[in-house]
Amino acid sequence: MRPGKVEPVKLIVSLFSSELDLIDSVLEELTNRFGEIDFLSEPFDFIETGYYDEEFGGGLVRRIASFSDLVDPAELPSIKLLTNSIEDSYTREGGKRKVNIDPGYLTLERLVLASCKNFSHRIYLGEGVYGDLTFLYRAGEYRPLEWTYPDYGGARMKGLLKQIRAKYAEKIGRGTGRKLKG
Repeated sequence: MRPGKVEPVKLIVSLFSSELDLIDSVLEELTNRFGEIDFLSEPFDFIETGYYDEEFGGGLVRRIASFSDLVDPAELPSIKLLTNSIEDSYTREGGKRKVNIDPGYLTLERLVLASCKNFSHRIYLGEGVYGDLTFLYRAGEYRPLEWTYPDYGGARMKGLLKQIRAKYAEKIGRGTGRKLKG
């Protein structure tokens, strides 16, 4: 078999900060780069892990967004580098970030997040960026894997991702009431 055409994917971002106005500003920057946002969650408390407490402190709020324009999955490394540079532009004294931006992409079958940290289950994508297979979509549900981040494994996140998946299915002509494979 020879390589075929790669289907474009749904770009998503997860943002968290203790400053909701800052999240809104970052979303505006991302819109200028990636186009219209077609899904934006309500802000919700980011309490599933204490991993970021030392850097960010408490009171973190998260939002999930997706963009109407689809992207080539090969763009994920450059997107991650862009979001890192945006994070760097909003730092406190001492270099601590004020906002965290996690880009990734969603397909009908999976969710892949970008990371600059290597680990056994991550695949190198180039430019110092790895792809982290976070969810598989099976039997109508997102299924976490043993390494899925705790803050992604809950019902709220799965529900948000299903809403974004429906928008993606519609965009690629596999929505509107037709049963989706998976």
